[in-house]
Amino acid sequence: MRASLLQIAVDDDESVNSRRQRVSSLVREVAGREGSDLVVLPELWTTGAFAYESFEAEAEPLEGPTYEVMAKAAREAGVWLHAGSIPERAPDGSLYNTSLVFSPEGELAAAYRKIHRFGFDKGEAVMMGAGTELVTVRTPETVLGLATCYDLRFPELFRGLVDAGAEVFVVPAGWPARRREHWSLFARARAVEDQVFVLACGTAGTHAGVPQAGVSVVVDPWGTVLGEAGGEEEEFLTVDLDLGKVAETREQFPALKDRRLS
Repeated sequence: MRASLLQIAVDDDESVNSRRQRVSSLVREVAGREGSDLVVLPELWTTGAFAYESFEAEAEPLEGPTYEVMAKAAREAGVWLHAGSIPERAPDGSLYNTSLVFSPEGELAAAYRKIHRFGFDKGEAVMMGAGTELVTVRTPETVLGLATCYDLRFPELFRGLVDAGAEVFVVPAGWPARRREHWSLFARARAVEDQVFVLACGTAGTHAGVPQAGVSVVVDPWGTVLGEAGGEEEEFLTVDLDLGKVAETREQFPALKDRRLS
């Protein structure tokens, strides 16, 4: 499977609608040029992960403007599209940080509401509700396990995804530059301890004054970095995944069989 991660830069002067159209064009362009099977976008790229004051104003229904634009992009590009996450407004008015995954036919394959909200009783942690369900997506090639940004710090979530059959973790993020080393460390740790591929797609630029880490990364089940983006600019990263390596790694080093706690 060939995966392309689009490390989008969020410009505070760019309107949300303009960004939707620009990113939609990038999805089609990169997928066509790279021959991608899967394209991944970062967390809250419509608003910026730290633009808390924009969440309420820019929140949209699950099947809102971003849904429509991204569904069309997936269909026209003919790819699986993890469209990052949006500030979702539920029918009862609650907000969630919700990821959307579309099939190559442009149909919604899954929606994941972020379980672990960042902020320590501020920002996202108080403005958005917490998801309650682990979510996987079965593609013709493999099973994707969905997580978002701060979730990376909670390994029990990822063990649950492994138990649900996930072989590839897809993690969109808006990770701050000041904790860049943690980002890279956690991406590799989750890959090694669960013997999976990790596709961690971050943002570039600055969100509401907070410089972003960038360094989107793809890690294999042995913890080897297969590809890594830079830390400053908007760019894309394309990597070929030998999905047979998951079973091979688990057979050669069957650590998961020695689990005693759940």
